Parts: sequence; structure tokens; C-alpha cells
Amino acid sequence: YDAACDIWSLGVLFYTMLAGYTPFANGPNDTPEEILLRIGNGKFSLTGGNWDNISDGAKDLLSHMLHMDPHQRYTTEQVLKHSWITHRDRLLNDQPNRNDTSDVIKGAVVTTYSALTHKTFQPVLEPVAASNLAQRRSMKKRTSTGL
Repeated sequence: YDAACDIWSLGVLFYTMLAGYTPFANGPNDTPEEILLRIGNGKFSLTGGNWDNISDGAKDLLSHMLHMDPHQRYTTEQVLKHSWITHRDRLLNDQPNRNDTSDVIKGAVVTTYSALTHKTFQPVLEPVAASNLAQRRSMKKRTSTGL
């Protein structure tokens, strides 16, 4: 766990605030498997609906925050230096005309949480040492120590 996880989590919150719904849950009937598959694929939409009223700068920042590869995901410094942040004084003062209410956003978050905490859902857990990240780190250590 590192700052890249925090940036991704902030990206999910940012997406939900802008769109009015979560990036990976499409509806109340989504299964946990469907939601996790979308998360794993890193596929989300930045078109249609409320996205028609969102600036390209915000979409660009969001796509970098939600990048699936943590090494290509924006760092905290990159987020803070992004033009959408640094030029915030040039943004419109008008509130975007969104097609949602706070109840819709709350419902989307509750649906996602409910799907992921559903009692019949049993994620496949493997030893940490078997993960791709652990294997890459192990290989890097062996290479750097000359083993």
C-alpha cells in the first residue's frame, strides 16, 4: 500500500462528485464479480450524461488519477501541478448543470459498498508472495544484489 492507492481512491471520489455515480458500478443489480472485473480492467466512461458538462482538463486529471498501473498513475505532486488545479481561478464560477441529487450519489455509493460486502462473495486470496508486485520486487532485489 502506498500513495498511489490514495490517488486512485481520490480519483474514485472525484469521479463520483463530477458524474453523480461511481465509476465501476453501473446499477443496483451489478454483482460483486462484475464490479471487481470493471475495477480490474480499469474501464470507466468519461462521455455522455453529466460528462458533457465537465471540462477536458478535469477529465484528463481524472483519467491520470484512475490509471490502473500505479507506476503511470499521477503522484500527489503531479495532481497538484495539473493545469485543472493550477488554473482553478480560470474555471467557471457557475455550478455545472448536473442530472443528479445527493440521494443519487449516496445510492450509487451504497450500491457499490453493498455489492462488495455481499455475504456470498468470497474473493480468491493468494499468498502475498505470489502477487505480481511481490515477484517484481523480489526480482529487483536479486538483480540489485547480484544474485
